[in-house]
Amino acid sequence: MNLKEWIFTTDHKRVGVLYLIGSMAAFIVAGIMAMLMRIELSTLGPTITSNPSSYNVWLYAHGAVMILGFQIPALTGFFANYCIPLMIGAKDVAFPRVNALSVWLFYVGIILALLTFFIPDPPDVMWTGYPPYSTITAGNTALYSFTVLILGFASIIGGVNFLTTIAYMRAPGLTWNKLNIFVWCTLGAFVLQLIFVPVLGTAVTLISMDKYLGTAFFDPTRGGDVLTYQNLFWFYSHPAVYVIFLPFFGVLFEIVATFAKNRVFNYHAVVYGGIGGIILLSGVVWVHHLYVSGMIDWIRIGQMVTTLMISVPVGLMLIGLVGTLYKGSITFETPMLYALGVLFLFLIGGLTGIPLALPSLTLHLSETYYVVGHFHYVMAVAGTFSIFAGVYYWFPKITGRMYNEFWGKLGFWITFVGTNIVFWTMMDIGVKGMPRRYYDYSHFSQFEHAHQLMTLGAAIVGVGFAIALVNWIVGAMKGPPAGDNPWQSMSLEWTTVSPPPHGNWPSPPSVSAEWTPYAYDRR
Repeated sequence: MNLKEWIFTTDHKRVGVLYLIGSMAAFIVAGIMAMLMRIELSTLGPTITSNPSSYNVWLYAHGAVMILGFQIPALTGFFANYCIPLMIGAKDVAFPRVNALSVWLFYVGIILALLTFFIPDPPDVMWTGYPPYSTITAGNTALYSFTVLILGFASIIGGVNFLTTIAYMRAPGLTWNKLNIFVWCTLGAFVLQLIFVPVLGTAVTLISMDKYLGTAFFDPTRGGDVLTYQNLFWFYSHPAVYVIFLPFFGVLFEIVATFAKNRVFNYHAVVYGGIGGIILLSGVVWVHHLYVSGMIDWIRIGQMVTTLMISVPVGLMLIGLVGTLYKGSITFETPMLYALGVLFLFLIGGLTGIPLALPSLTLHLSETYYVVGHFHYVMAVAGTFSIFAGVYYWFPKITGRMYNEFWGKLGFWITFVGTNIVFWTMMDIGVKGMPRRYYDYSHFSQFEHAHQLMTLGAAIVGVGFAIALVNWIVGAMKGPPAGDNPWQSMSLEWTTVSPPPHGNWPSPPSVSAEWTPYAYDRR
């Protein structure tokens, strides 16, 4: 491997692989932070640290790195880069040099995040950066702000690039209604990023100005308001849920259609009702994160309605996914197991989210482990399972080799069992009153055994994910040749050789009037 070629590459596939490597490194770091927290919470009182600030740093690093360093870059960086030009029959992206800039900005953001563990005043503001704590803490709030800004800018220029690519670089005959669901989902995610990332950038910039330049945007003693920050933050961060949700559901559609050998059920309803509805509604549901922060009741009621409304387009996408399974010739290779696991996890997470849309219940559940368990089911773990499903699915295309199916399935089942041990237990003790963000829960000693069970479950999850990572590395180095289309998919990316050459095809492909990426009934 020529290292110089990788450093200076503008090939969308290599840029995608660089995103994958960086995001997986971030995933490992965030996983280590999770294990440190779980070990600390395995017994009452101090366990591996007597410093609450250390626990806050672990909490900050786990949340910020998992979301901003792993999930969003893996979905809108790796999968978008590697798959979209291949899916639309393009030789590359519209702006290859800008694309290369985006991945190296991402790496700069990762390096900034890793400095957390080397500077004397690491950030300890969680991934939210709430004032007034973030403006008075001894932790380095500027590092948090710069990390968010760099990663945000990388996603913005990536969004411009891919929206242009999808709009203007499709193969002849590839109309909008023939695009893969994954392409539509990623398009929607980038639209949300372009609209809402500047709002987050504004919020974290104002935080650093308050702390280091003496401004008073969020200081109520000088006319500021901490709720202004919360509104700005969640005005971005709830749409960010759909920046993760849309691509990971897009990955599921590609996998389920392939392994069920079936057309996507209700394609137009999924695209225009599901994806379009999410884009339209995602910007009017953020206030449910502020139910306990103080607001007049009519706003709570209005936001309850919009929060429940957005379950309709999400439901259309879920119906489309389940309908694609109906009467399909289903096989259960590793990618399909992960995809079906996502459906189970997301169903639990979605149903347990309904109570959180209701102010009367959220007021009691908001600061408990119930919210943490719900979020991990519906987004964190479901999204991670989808990423692992996608890597397994496109692994033969990326490497030209096959992973080990036995170890792939074993890793899935171990991870799936461990996940449910951790997060079902978490929601259970949350309903019973266990508050979140506690470093020492001596006042809630009745939950010690539950915490020990969750720590055991987290260790099981770690083993399962480690098996998957080793399986990929060994498969890429020593796996048997996969062939160009081992899954017998109808999608366009599988019509070129594996791995694809520079430029993807000798000449741009074209598609017939009858072709769709899911036309399994025409074989």
